[in-house]
Amino acid sequence: MSSLAAHRRAIVAATIGNAFEWYDFIVFGFLSVIIAKQFFPSTDPTLSVLLTTATFGSAFLVRPLGGILLGIYADRAGRKAALSLVILLMSVASAMIAFTPNYATIGIAAPVIVVLSRLLQGLSAGGEFGSATALLIEYAPANRRGFYGSWQNFGQFLAAVVAATMGALISRGLSATALNDWGWRIPFLFGLLIGPVGFYIRTKIDEAPGYTQAIATATDAARVTFGAIWREHRGALLISFGLVVFSSVAQYVLNVYLPIYSVRQLHLPVAAPFVVLVVTGTTRMILIPLFGLLSDRVGRKPVMGTAMVLYLLTIYPLFVWLVAAPSLPRLLATEMIFAILMAASLGPAATALAELFPTRVRATGLSISYNVATTLFGGFSPFLVAWLIEVTGDKMMPAYFVTIATLVGVAALWPMQDKSRETCLDAAGAAGQGEFSM
Repeated sequence: MSSLAAHRRAIVAATIGNAFEWYDFIVFGFLSVIIAKQFFPSTDPTLSVLLTTATFGSAFLVRPLGGILLGIYADRAGRKAALSLVILLMSVASAMIAFTPNYATIGIAAPVIVVLSRLLQGLSAGGEFGSATALLIEYAPANRRGFYGSWQNFGQFLAAVVAATMGALISRGLSATALNDWGWRIPFLFGLLIGPVGFYIRTKIDEAPGYTQAIATATDAARVTFGAIWREHRGALLISFGLVVFSSVAQYVLNVYLPIYSVRQLHLPVAAPFVVLVVTGTTRMILIPLFGLLSDRVGRKPVMGTAMVLYLLTIYPLFVWLVAAPSLPRLLATEMIFAILMAASLGPAATALAELFPTRVRATGLSISYNVATTLFGGFSPFLVAWLIEVTGDKMMPAYFVTIATLVGVAALWPMQDKSRETCLDAAGAAGQGEFSM
């Protein structure tokens, strides 16, 4: 296989598998209002939604565990082996949700199975980001790492667009009765068709050249442990953690929670947020690789920093404008601005995080920081925002939440060393040095 063909296959393998991983993960959040009625029935609609969003968040509880176990596995056994395993686990979890009878049919067993499937999804997703990102930048030429790494987040938003499209199709094409009875299962069944394709592609790729070269010269690759990474790369872990707090809160509040917020708080039609997510998700998909490419030319920090500052300047006034007179055009305009800023912040993000760690611990370092941050501040964001709105009655809670997360991101970005110009990442980070630069 030619070098160019191998690079293309690696990008496709990482992207399609990543898209499947996050498609199933995200579609549960999009359909939370309907799933609440099927598996968590209650005379109080608010309680049903809170139980469902808590179940959505439960997958994040095991993501750090999955990140540690599968990250170490990726650093010891290789990126190819880890990526093949995580997509297999996600396929099993998806099937559990797709085929589980509802509460009315099997009683308490229904929500128990759904929770277990979400935990398995979380375990699988815990190993996806670190392994896929490591594979991408270890295939990349030194002057194209930002572009290659951007396909990590491209895959996530491809998943979001496909999930939103499915949501729009079933909510518009089916009656309310059909949608509640069986139509909500269609997106999960569709996801099951993607899994085997992604698994096949991932088993056919070559191991990342950067990983192969690093392992060939390393004497302690088999001794990757959490304790060693914490001792040697603590600065990188903390910076990565802070940046992921920002990105995960922004994504889960402004994207995943959007259907619930739009229907319950803004009283818009059920199909409205799905239309918005398709349009804005497509915009993010197109722009993310372009901003990744831009970061190869001007650096990671200038691109990400500009996006964060613009978040701070726009999110509050945009939500004030939206809440004052909710409508589909206003929702679309607000989310379109966020889509552009999110693309700018996420385009270079995966590469910037990966460049903090040397090859021999890259997947583990990425997996730990990414999954701990998303567990604590990402996955439960929809639940926390929904709860805060119910307690306070303040519909501006999404704006407050994302603003605080953005400030955390700025604080993490400030000391991060921009390594976009370095040709050999291991030389700068092999002993955990060089993570900080004022």
